[in-house]
Amino acid sequence: MKIAILGAMPEEITPLLEILKEYKSIEYANNTYYLTNYKNHELILAYSKIGKVNSTLSASIMIEKFGAEILLFTGVAGAFNPELEIGDLLYATQLAQYDLDITAFGHPLGFVPGNEIFIKTDEKLNNLALEVAKELNIKLKSGIIATGDEFICDEAKKAKIREIFNADACEMEGASVALVCDALKIPCFILRAMSDKAGEKAEFDFDEFVINSAKISANFVLKMCEKL
Repeated sequence: MKIAILGAMPEEITPLLEILKEYKSIEYANNTYYLTNYKNHELILAYSKIGKVNSTLSASIMIEKFGAEILLFTGVAGAFNPELEIGDLLYATQLAQYDLDITAFGHPLGFVPGNEIFIKTDEKLNNLALEVAKELNIKLKSGIIATGDEFICDEAKKAKIREIFNADACEMEGASVALVCDALKIPCFILRAMSDKAGEKAEFDFDEFVINSAKISANFVLKMCEKL
């Protein structure tokens, strides 16, 4: 099976490359894709660069050019749900774009004609993740993730997005990746480790905790690959 593992930043993919050690690098469309074998699977790894456009491009390339049959997204997010702490793991049951805005025409925030507001992830992969979490004795939570092209470090913005979308966490790539996978009929799993709480001084928490949080998420996704 060909499995794509995508992150947004080097910190989200580097832990995997360090574990896998041997891989082939391919330069394509202003990015680097890493190919290797692991547990009878072919892996395609990449970090997309931050943001919805970059992640859309990378996810599409991993599927259309490299033939990925499953896509696992590993990375970090800001916690909206007060029950989430820095370092906690959350998988997305569904995702929405909080900054997709044609409300001037009477549509709800996050909606454009032809698309649903919320994109669901793959139920089988989500259940597999719960099995892995149980085996590793890790607490894995589920919830709604809101995606947009802005790093949220403002309590008022955080409150608004949480209220509208009932979002448990916020990041900058997940919904666009899920949309690509949904359109191309590729099972998708989105895992986020909390790196900050998306309020005041979130940028300082992010700088401090991003590497450790990304390692937690990356190692978990690799364990999933072992069971696929």
